Amino acid sequence: MAGQGKGNRTVLITGAGRGLGRDLARQYAQDDWRVIACGRTRPTQGFEDGVEFQPLDVADPDSISDLAARLAGRPLDVLVNNAAIRSDIGGLHDFAPAEFLTVIRTNTLGPLLLARAMRPNLVAGRMRVIANIGSRAGSMAEGLLDDYDDDYAYRCSKAALNMISAQLAQDLRVDGITVLSLHPGWVKTDMGGDQADLAVEDSARGLRRVIDCATPGDSGSFQTFDGVPIGW
Repeated sequence: MAGQGKGNRTVLITGAGRGLGRDLARQYAQDDWRVIACGRTRPTQGFEDGVEFQPLDVADPDSISDLAARLAGRPLDVLVNNAAIRSDIGGLHDFAPAEFLTVIRTNTLGPLLLARAMRPNLVAGRMRVIANIGSRAGSMAEGLLDDYDDDYAYRCSKAALNMISAQLAQDLRVDGITVLSLHPGWVKTDMGGDQADLAVEDSARGLRRVIDCATPGDSGSFQTFDGVPIGW
């Protein structure tokens, strides 16, 4: 449950400079976790006590390798692959190939490379959980039911991240690592916009609960922030 193991567990969160990642870092730190907050630049307002900033550009493989070298030998209980971007160009007519690939590099390839790089750290930890922050927008079964967003790049990146989560769950089972794909809800952040219906602190709290309660039997699952299964 949330709060167990206070003071001796470590979480690494990407995209921690703002929005959902920032609130996850805040909540974990308040619960006395060691928090490694990663982002391209340190926020001007800084972080709460107990939060360690590490520079990281998830779209740059060299940056991921550098982070792994700096953190070598440090146990890690939870990896939250939260960093993500959207395309500025939506729709089929104005589709931009270069921008599509930029989104894929950040939202899909980055989490895969970081999971591989942090594997030894997770093996050295106790909880051994990778939480990939995905989206229902990437669900083949449910993504188009009540969502008319036409951001091809974002949707495809999150659908591919789901497959990465499923494949990692299979490949990392030997290490006892649980891999989750989690939909955070429509959150009031810079990405979600003012029309979103979920406060960032509520999404973060729900995600933490799902992560903290995860068991090996949950590995490879796709769930909402409040634990409801999502169709692939």
